[in-house]
Amino acid sequence: MKSLSDVYKLNDGFTIPCVGFGTFLSRDGQECYDAVREALKTGYRHVDTAAFYGNERSVGEAIRDSGVNRDDVFVTTKVWNDDQGYDNTMRAFEKSYKNLGLGYVNLYLIHWPIPAGHEHDYRELNKGTWKAFAELKAQKLIRSAGVSNFLPEHIDYLIEESGMTPAVNQIELHPALRQDETVDYCFSRGIVVEAWRPILKGEADKNPQLAAVAKKHNVTASQVCLRWELQRGILPLPKSVHADRIRENADIFSFELDEEDFALIASIPEHRYGSHPLNFGKKR
Repeated sequence: MKSLSDVYKLNDGFTIPCVGFGTFLSRDGQECYDAVREALKTGYRHVDTAAFYGNERSVGEAIRDSGVNRDDVFVTTKVWNDDQGYDNTMRAFEKSYKNLGLGYVNLYLIHWPIPAGHEHDYRELNKGTWKAFAELKAQKLIRSAGVSNFLPEHIDYLIEESGMTPAVNQIELHPALRQDETVDYCFSRGIVVEAWRPILKGEADKNPQLAAVAKKHNVTASQVCLRWELQRGILPLPKSVHADRIRENADIFSFELDEEDFALIASIPEHRYGSHPLNFGKKR
């Protein structure tokens, strides 16, 4: 990968730009609108949002106003936990579709595998949601279907029940949560892995190993994180509402990490910032 415009090929034949622009916690309205406009101006062609983020309307407006051709921007959104199941998903998608106002969605994801309170029936909910995704694909309202925060066991169930393999699995992944088992599983099935919270919740600069690698390459610790993910074949989704950081996070193609760097990063103690896939709302 040599630029923001380079792509991974999905297992359904579509392509996806190798770096995405995240919008989690970008406030709906001017803040989110300006951030997405700046990202597109910088060269991002992949924008990630979700119904839960509450900013789909601003994301869609920014893309429409950007002057960039709609077909050149890859847009992802997600169905929230409360809207899982076939009928609920179809209604939720209609709302997201209208909020975005972009004619189609490039990638639609199931946001979490086990909604809180549905530990006993989450498989049936996933199955119904996945059936809705298949219908939305057939109607060409979405191009690709995927999942988020799914473990291999969750993906196996979807494949066994439907025969349709997710194109993407978006998971919390960064140098302090390397997710080797899930990554290897996804790669073996042609599933692209996306990394949310790729720069350690903005705390990369506080990590001594990352700081050492950054100093060696004369870059920032955040850039090291994103480059590390990219060299693993993982698609990072950095988020910022600050123009300088948006540009910095895109500048990750002028250096390369070596084996020594990878070994040092592998020594970082692992910890999770977000919810555990088996226990939504808790880290374990």
